[in-house]
Amino acid sequence: MILQRLSRFTTLAAALVIATAVAAPNAAAQNERFTPEHIAKTRGVTAALLSPDGTHIAYTLAVPRNPLEEENGGSWTELHILEVASGASRPYITGEVSVRSPQWTPDGTAITFLSKREGDDNTSLYEIPVAGGEARRILEHETSLSSYWMSPDGAKVAFLAKEKAPKEEKKWKDKGFDAIVYEENLENTRVWIHDLNADDDAKPRLLEDVKGNASGLSWSPAGDRLVVALAPNPLVDLSYMRKKVNIIDVESGAVVRTLDNVGKLGKVRFSPDGKHLAMICAADASDTSDGRLFTTPAEGGELKDLLPTYTERDVLDFEWQGNDVLMIVGAESVHTFFAEVKLDGSDKVVVAPGGAILNSLTLNRAGTAAAFVGHTPTHPTEVFMMTHGDTEPKRMTNSNPWLDDMELATQEVVKYQARDGLEIHGLLIRPLDEQPGQRYPLILTVHGGPEAHYSNGWLTRYSGAGQLGAAEGYAVFYPNYRGSTGRGVAFAKTSQADAAGAEFDDLVDGVDHLIEMGLVDKDRVGITGGSYGGYASAWGATYYSERFAASVMFVGISNNISKTGTTDIPLEMYEVHHLKWLWEDWDYFLTRSPIYHIEKAKTPLLIMHGKDDPRVHPGQSMELYRHVKVRGETPVRLVLFPGEGHGNRKAAGRLDYTLRMMRWFDHYLKGDGDRRKKPAPPAKLDYEALFGDVTD
Repeated sequence: MILQRLSRFTTLAAALVIATAVAAPNAAAQNERFTPEHIAKTRGVTAALLSPDGTHIAYTLAVPRNPLEEENGGSWTELHILEVASGASRPYITGEVSVRSPQWTPDGTAITFLSKREGDDNTSLYEIPVAGGEARRILEHETSLSSYWMSPDGAKVAFLAKEKAPKEEKKWKDKGFDAIVYEENLENTRVWIHDLNADDDAKPRLLEDVKGNASGLSWSPAGDRLVVALAPNPLVDLSYMRKKVNIIDVESGAVVRTLDNVGKLGKVRFSPDGKHLAMICAADASDTSDGRLFTTPAEGGELKDLLPTYTERDVLDFEWQGNDVLMIVGAESVHTFFAEVKLDGSDKVVVAPGGAILNSLTLNRAGTAAAFVGHTPTHPTEVFMMTHGDTEPKRMTNSNPWLDDMELATQEVVKYQARDGLEIHGLLIRPLDEQPGQRYPLILTVHGGPEAHYSNGWLTRYSGAGQLGAAEGYAVFYPNYRGSTGRGVAFAKTSQADAAGAEFDDLVDGVDHLIEMGLVDKDRVGITGGSYGGYASAWGATYYSERFAASVMFVGISNNISKTGTTDIPLEMYEVHHLKWLWEDWDYFLTRSPIYHIEKAKTPLLIMHGKDDPRVHPGQSMELYRHVKVRGETPVRLVLFPGEGHGNRKAAGRLDYTLRMMRWFDHYLKGDGDRRKKPAPPAKLDYEALFGDVTD
C-alpha cells in the first residue's frame, strides 16, 4: 500500500499541482525526475565517528517519516556502523527511534548514545556493543540528559541536565496554576558527574559551584579537568553571545579558570597532552559567526588566533592530531578544504577546495585516518573517509540509492560583480531540459542569517526547490550576498548596519547577471527564502516589487520595529546585525522594513510561517499579509503551520510547504499573458486527489 500511494502521489502531484515544463516521453522517464515525493523521502547522515583504532565508523542517519503512513513528526534518527576494510554497513538501532550524540567508548568496543526508549521517563544514556547484542541503559537520571562525555578511562560520565522541579511546584502546576512569567524563573542546565562503576542506587554528583547555563562539555586527557561553556542563563540570546569557556577541577567541582573569549563560541577541546585548549569562536564581539581557530595554554595565557592569515576563510571543525598539530575543516566561499595546522600557525592544505563539501571531522587515535560528513551536488550528506596518503576523501555510504537513477540538472559556481564592484559568489542549477537560446523562469533562493552561506553541494530541500525546480523547467539560483559566511570576517561584516541595503541589491544584481547570460526571462523571476531569506522575499515583494513576478516568504521579517521587540535574540541583532538600538535610529528601522514600502507591492505573495516561532514572531507575517490584503492590489495568502517554529520540522508540514511553494511559482511564473493579475490558486490542497485515501 505504501508503494501504491507513493506512486499515485508522484503522478498526481505532477498532473494536479505542479505543471511540468517539458512533458516526459514515458512513465519511466517521469519517475527519473525529481518530484516533491523525492524531497520528502530523502535521507541524510547527521554524524560520522571514526573508532579509536580506525576500523569502524559509527554514523547516525536521519530518516524522514512517511507522512502518508506514520504519525506526523520529525525524522527518525538511526544508528549504523560501517566496517572500514570491507565497506559494509550494518544497521544497529533502526526503525522508529531517535538516537542522539553517539560516542565511542574509549576502548572502542561499544557505542554510547542518548535516547528516550520504551519505558523511559526521560532521555537516558545507552550503550551497544560493536560485536552485537541489545543496547542497554547505563544511566537514567531524574531529568533528561541533554549531552554527555565519557571520561578517558570510561569509568565516569559527565553530563548536562536540568534539576528536577520541586514536588510542590509540580502539584500546583497539575492543578492548572501554570502561568508563565516571561523570561523569569529560568532553569539552567547544570553539570553532573556519575561513576559508572558505582552501586545501582548511587546518585550523580551535581557540581554546585558551576553556575549558569552549561553546554559544550568535554574532558581533559588525564580525566582531572572538564571544559564547559557557561552562559549567564538559558536565554537563546545569551547562549549565542555571552558564553564563556570554563575549566573545572573534577574532584572539587570548582571553576579554576574562565577564559576571556568574546562573541559566538563553537567547539572547545584539550590537546592530547592536556597542555593546550583549541576552540572555534568569534574574532571579536561583533563578528557574525564562530569561524576563527583560537588556542591558549590550559594553565593560563592569552587567546591566540592561530590562523590570522585566513582572511577569506572560516574554520568549521577541528580535531587534535598530536600535541602540537590540529586537523581542520574550513570553508572557502562555496567550497570546503581539509588542512593540517601547527601550534606555530603554519598550515598545509591536505584537500584543496573543489571536491565534496565536508561538514564535520573525527580522527582515529593515531591521527592517521579521518571520517567526515560530506555532500556533493549529486547527493545529500553521506559518510566520507580519508587515510594518510590519500589525495581526497572517499565516499563510504549510499543512503539514497534511488538517486543513482535520477536525472539531475547541472549545478555550477557563478561569480558576478555587484553594482559597487564587490565580487559576489553563488550557485546555479540550470533547467534540466535547457535548450540553447531559450530563456527560463528563475527561482531566486536566499539563505537566512545573514551569517550563513550556500556551498557547492546538495541544495535540494523542502523549502528550496533545487533539483525539483530544475526538473520543472526553472533555473534556481543561490547567491551568497554580502554578509554571508565562508569568506572571512571582513566580508561577513559588510552588511552590518545596512539591513536590506547593499546586501539585497546584490540579489537583484545577481538576477541581472543571469539575464545578461541569456538564461533567465526578466519577466518571470520569483524569490523565496526563510528567516533573513524571508526578509529578502518580503523586500522583493515590496521595495523591489517591479523585479519579481512571485514571492514565497517563509518565517520572514516585515517590520524591523516590532521585530526587535518580539524576537528572542535582541542582543545578537544589536551586536552583529544592526549595531544600533531601535531608540537610537527609529528612521533606519522603519525605512528598512518591507511594510514601509507597501505602496510599491505588486508582486503576488505567498507567506508561510510556523505558528510557534520564537525567533521571528508570526506577527511579522501577519502584519505584511494584512497590509497587502487591505490594499487589495495584488494576490496574497498567509499559511500558518501549527506546532512548527522557526522552520518546519514535521514530515507533513514539510511536504505541504513544498507543494504550496511550487504551485505558487508555477501559477505566476509559467503560462502566457499578464500572470501578475491572475487570482491566487485555490487556498486548499486537494490531499485526497494527491494521496488517495490514507485512512485505511
